[in-house]
Amino acid sequence: MTKHEAPSIRYDDDAFWGVAGETSVVREENAAAPVFDLEERTAKFGEAVIDFAKLIPESPLTYWLISQLVGANYCEADDSVSKKEFLLKIGTCRKEARETKYFLRMIVRAIPELKPQASVVWREAKELHLIFSKIRRNGK
Repeated sequence: MTKHEAPSIRYDDDAFWGVAGETSVVREENAAAPVFDLEERTAKFGEAVIDFAKLIPESPLTYWLISQLVGANYCEADDSVSKKEFLLKIGTCRKEARETKYFLRMIVRAIPELKPQASVVWREAKELHLIFSKIRRNGK
């Protein structure tokens, strides 16, 4: 069965996390002063992922989640020497943000009591995924 022949089961991520219309982000300490510096924002996201990973009992997923820091790839993108390299690295950032969302969902399935903490990190991963998607689309 190919991807196009698969049954059309669609999961609404916002419904799963209970965030329809909610806005909660990791990066902001003061809601009136949003952070537009992506390097700082991705660093704060990485810190939030590490803090969340500390709550997970020892498992291979813990190490995977810690290793998937979007910020490191954003720093590489920011230091790119060509537009092509920049878009490639931004694509990697986008992919890793999406993978983080997926694994957070799987962790919550395995350990439901972590859902409140995971939802905060998940929302920021979603926002970063959307930001990197827009940068990539506009760069082409």
